[in-house]
Amino acid sequence: MPPPVLVVFCHLRWSFVYQRPQHLMSRLAGRWRVIFVEEPMRCEGPAHVEVRDIAPHLQVLVPHTPIAVSGFHDDQLAALQTLLEAHFTAAKLHVDVAWLYTPMALPLVNAVRPDAVVYDCMDELSAFKDAPRQLRQRESALLKRAAIVFTGGPSLYEAKRRLHPHVVCLPSAVDAAHFDATRLQAGSPHAAAVDRLQGNLPRPRLGFFGVIDERLDTGLVAAVADAHPEWAIVMAGPVAKIDPATLPRRPNLHWLGMQAYERLPYLLAGWDVALMPFALNESTRFISPTKTLEYMAGGKPVVTSPIADVISLYGDAVEVTDGPQEFVRACERLLTETAAERAERRAAMALSVTRFSWDFAADTVHSLLSQVLRLSRPVAVVGQLAAETRATPLAAAGGQRS
Repeated sequence: MPPPVLVVFCHLRWSFVYQRPQHLMSRLAGRWRVIFVEEPMRCEGPAHVEVRDIAPHLQVLVPHTPIAVSGFHDDQLAALQTLLEAHFTAAKLHVDVAWLYTPMALPLVNAVRPDAVVYDCMDELSAFKDAPRQLRQRESALLKRAAIVFTGGPSLYEAKRRLHPHVVCLPSAVDAAHFDATRLQAGSPHAAAVDRLQGNLPRPRLGFFGVIDERLDTGLVAAVADAHPEWAIVMAGPVAKIDPATLPRRPNLHWLGMQAYERLPYLLAGWDVALMPFALNESTRFISPTKTLEYMAGGKPVVTSPIADVISLYGDAVEVTDGPQEFVRACERLLTETAAERAERRAAMALSVTRFSWDFAADTVHSLLSQVLRLSRPVAVVGQLAAETRATPLAAAGGQRS
C-alpha cells in the first residue's frame, strides 16, 4: 500500500537554512509521501510548476508565475490554485493531510482537497518584519479549520492554546549526531571549506550561525567586538529583510554569509563560545531558536540574550544575560572556566540535548497524524491527546524520553 500523501505549504524554501520544516519532513518521508510546496517564483513565460525530487517520497514543488508580488499573496492565488489543481489531478494523487507553516497559504488548501488540515506554528509570523496585513485574519480562519495545531515552543503554546482545542507543544529539537565534534572528518571537503573560511582567524573565536535579520541585535554584536578587539567574532548566515550595509563592520568581525548545514558542525568545532545575540522585540518574543541545542550538541558554551523559551527550556545549561556588559562578561567567564566548571556545564548541556531529538519529534507527529486519518472523527482522539499534554506539553510532545 502506498504511503499517505502529506502536502506541506511553506514560506521558507527547502534550500534555505536547514531547520524545522526540513528536519521533520525528511524524517516523515517514507512513512508519508511528502510534497513540499514553496512560495512562487517570478518567471517571464507561462506559469508552470517545477518538480524537484529531494529523496524517495520527498518532492519539492516550486510554482513559477509571471506575477510580480512575492509570497502566497492574494494576487498569486488564482494562478497557484490552477497550477496545483492541474498538477495533483495529472498525478492522480489523493491528499490525506495539508500541513501549513504559514496561514497565508490557507486559500490554496481547496486546490488539493485534503482529508485533514494541520497548522505548524513554528513562529509568530505576524510579528516579523514586512508581515502581510491579512496574516492575523487568515490565521484565525486556519485555526477554525485545522484538526491539530503544533507550536514551535512553550511561549507559542501559551499564546495559542486558548485559540484552538487541540494544541500540542512540539519544541524544535536537534540531530545530536550531526553536531557531535567526535564524528567530524578532518579530511572532508566540509572541513577544508571551513578551514579556508576561519582557519586563519585568531583565538579565541566566538561565533553565531543562523538567519541574520531583524531578530539579531547588531548593536550587541558590535559591542562584543569592540569590548575585545583580540577576539574573532564569526557570523555565519544569510542576510534577510535588512540592508547588509547596516551590519556593523570591525576588523575582528567576520560575516561569512550563508553556509550549508553540513558545514555548521565544522564551523562550530572551531569556536570557543557560541553566541545568541538576539534583540528583544516583538519578532523575538515567541522564538525558540533551534541553534541552542545545536550549539550544545557540539559541546560549546552558549551565551544568549534573555529569550523566554531559551530560559524555560535550557536556562540551566546556557549563560543568560541582559545587556551588552553582561553579555561580554559571560563570554569572558566561559573563556576562563575551570575544568570542573566545564565538566558541570557539559553535563547540563548533554541532558538538554538528550531530551529533544528530531527523530522523536517526527515520531510524535506521525503518531498524531495517523490517528487523524484512521478515525472517522479524528479530532476526538487528538483532543484527548492534547488534553493529556496540556498540563505538561514538553514532557509529552517535546521530545523527552522517559
